[in-house]
Amino acid sequence: MRQFQELGHEVIFLIGDFTGMIGDPSFRSETRTPLTREAVLKNAQTYQEQVFKILDRQKTHIRFNSEWMGKMTAEQMITLAGQYTVARILERDDFKKRYQQSLPISIHEFLYPLIQGHDSVVLESDVELGGTDQTFNLLVGRELQKIAGKPPQVVMTLPLLEGLDGEKKMSKSFNNAIALEDPPFEMFGKVMSIRDELMLRYYSLLTDENIEDIKLLHPMVAKQKLGRILVERFHGKRKANLAQEQFDITVGRKRGESEELFLNGASISLIDLLCKEGWVKSRGEARRLILQGGVELDSEKVMNPNITLTLAPLQSHDLKVGKKIRRLLKRGVQEP
Repeated sequence: MRQFQELGHEVIFLIGDFTGMIGDPSFRSETRTPLTREAVLKNAQTYQEQVFKILDRQKTHIRFNSEWMGKMTAEQMITLAGQYTVARILERDDFKKRYQQSLPISIHEFLYPLIQGHDSVVLESDVELGGTDQTFNLLVGRELQKIAGKPPQVVMTLPLLEGLDGEKKMSKSFNNAIALEDPPFEMFGKVMSIRDELMLRYYSLLTDENIEDIKLLHPMVAKQKLGRILVERFHGKRKANLAQEQFDITVGRKRGESEELFLNGASISLIDLLCKEGWVKSRGEARRLILQGGVELDSEKVMNPNITLTLAPLQSHDLKVGKKIRRLLKRGVQEP
């Protein structure tokens, strides 16, 4: 939506305060518990506060679908319901599965896609954006626009982002979300907890970074970089710096005892590092250990005892000494 704004388009951010009392049945295997009017309005307030962290306030129109749905009479609702058939509604995958498994479907759930589609008629939208889970609802909007004699909207769907559990879509109700209003340290820490295999997907959906460059980074460094990008986006560069420094001190140091080793300088000789960390008792022992093939750097045996390890801000090395494995990272803020 922000990109559409930057290209000069008019953006309407619609808050479904009326449909919120029904509950979107998308990807649901059971009926949602309806929200009270008070709960819906409370949620709506948080949506307004969060949306302007991304959208331009001066170029955004906030609308609530209770503006027209709250005024709709029973007769008008019956007319709306008459514009779609039960057979078409049951084409929807989640409804179809529940029907085939003899799971209950409440009548009011059938109304959800119709009401969302009616929003498109009222707003006369040209393009409607939504997650891939909203495809059916968005297409209903096209059909209802045609019936109303209006040009059908373009439907643009976007991939859903998996949450911190790596399985379900990111959602507050699933307790797996990074909230836009999370404090800097908490936001950074949540990013650091993301599974390694999801890193490229997060980068693809949340940033404009070159994915090929990200593939070259160690997963830990990639997470640090993403954490800084997101915290800086919502809280500013200074707080992003502080968030990573705080994470390094309170979390990274504890991990360093068993997994990670943060280095203060940009480079250190391998022998000095072995002695400094207490892996050997003397420089002579360190030299012998290396020459005997007892040290591996990034899964390759090190046979030159005179090498110097160099760490750039976005680099890391895996060092294996005997059975001990340490991930070497440069201490301090990792500049993106």
